[in-house]
Amino acid sequence: MSEIAVFAKAPVPGYAKTRLIPRLGAEGAAKLQARLIDHTLRTAAAAGLGPVTLWGAPDTDDPLLKAAALRTGARLVPQPEGDLGARMLAAFAAAEGPLVLIGTDSPCLTPRDLRDAAAALATGADAVIAPAEDGGYALIAAARLWPTFFADMPWSTAEVAEETRRRARKAGLTLVSLRTVWDVDTPADHARLEREGLLG
Repeated sequence: MSEIAVFAKAPVPGYAKTRLIPRLGAEGAAKLQARLIDHTLRTAAAAGLGPVTLWGAPDTDDPLLKAAALRTGARLVPQPEGDLGARMLAAFAAAEGPLVLIGTDSPCLTPRDLRDAAAALATGADAVIAPAEDGGYALIAAARLWPTFFADMPWSTAEVAEETRRRARKAGLTLVSLRTVWDVDTPADHARLEREGLLG
């Protein structure tokens, strides 16, 4: 069994999916974020791995976050202070066993991807990532807490996945890479999302 953590920004206009505001407007970008949250939580639940926790930012007061958690049976907790690495580290520290952590930006992730990550951990991998086309990753999983993957990482750059691999090699850890996926960050990504119909 693996726990699943979903990191999500509250779908607040002007706060979520800001790079898509030129294409969708602030309200439209927020509505897309709400749909992405729902989709991701349903994917996590369908994986059937274990309890799902929705880590909300900036807090858990947003009614749409609360409703999404309620609809899917996820537990809603606030993301702590700190950079992305510190917040992800807190999620792994809170887990009672293996954890699969995902965001809401990659609706092409499937329940099978999450199960593949958990299976890799169960068969001896120390950590797993699903690299993204932009050089980051859409999923990271680990059987235990490995701070090396989160401290002083160049987040939001094209170096994140490769730096994660480099750190795993340096620490003597077995890191499994799953298939490469893509994120919805830019207007071009949104156009691709519409073409592929991943949100229905």
